[in-house]
Amino acid sequence: MKILVTGHRGFVGRHMMLALHRHEIVGIDLVEGNDCRDFFRVDDTRFDLVIHLAAIVGGRLTIDGQPLQVATDLAIDSDMFQWAMRTRPRRIVYYSSSAAYPTRLQESRELAFKLHEDDLRLDEIHAPDQTYGWAKLTGEMLAGFAEAAGIPVHIFRPFSGYGEDQDASYPFGAFRDRARVHADPFEVWGTGQQVRDFIHIDDVVAATFAAVRQDFREPVNLCTGRPTSFLELAEMFTREAGYQPLIRPRSDKPVGVQYRVGDPTRMLQFYTPKITIEEGIRRTLE
Repeated sequence: MKILVTGHRGFVGRHMMLALHRHEIVGIDLVEGNDCRDFFRVDDTRFDLVIHLAAIVGGRLTIDGQPLQVATDLAIDSDMFQWAMRTRPRRIVYYSSSAAYPTRLQESRELAFKLHEDDLRLDEIHAPDQTYGWAKLTGEMLAGFAEAAGIPVHIFRPFSGYGEDQDASYPFGAFRDRARVHADPFEVWGTGQQVRDFIHIDDVVAATFAAVRQDFREPVNLCTGRPTSFLELAEMFTREAGYQPLIRPRSDKPVGVQYRVGDPTRMLQFYTPKITIEEGIRRTLE
């Protein structure tokens, strides 16, 4: 197939490229000096598959600290879908985010509420997580217009994807680097009680292609349903690294929502995650 991958040098994009090595790939990434928005203005190629990953994310510090920069994602997605309406690709993979879910459902550990796909409704909008969540929410609406015009779009809402080569601006990458040097004290942002749903990047990629192969077109969470607090994650890392440091919460650092865990029921119709968080940590430290 002739496949376009935007943001192919990013964390998810690199792993997508490894899985697509047998196809004819066009990769567009700002890291290489190629702005996908410039590409969308002039390109007329009809691709068999578009995997749209280009976005400004940058971890919690960027999401909370640079909301206007992150809002550029609105323009990136708008340009992509307008280009798609002109060139008519045969299929699009659109990566939304768990950040698109209403933050009011993620404010309490005590409720332990698992986010189901139906908790995000475009006809009854509640505030998502910062401008990043708003951009992804809007992107899903644009995807609906493309679908209505006859372009198949697969919408994925990844939760906390992680892997061995993840940037240290994300919790998993930061914890990896601290554990490798036996950092003591071991810093954890916020109280450490905030909870996330970690899914290995190999499972993210495999689930994506399973959905595409089976033409699964409903929005779907990419998650495990397993809650893990940052304190628990730190303890897993240090235990696997073979030492017992003082774990020091940093209340002066950004925290995000308190409880973000997905309901994997819909994903389990076509894919079951294979890699546990313990296995992912072991691979990373090895």
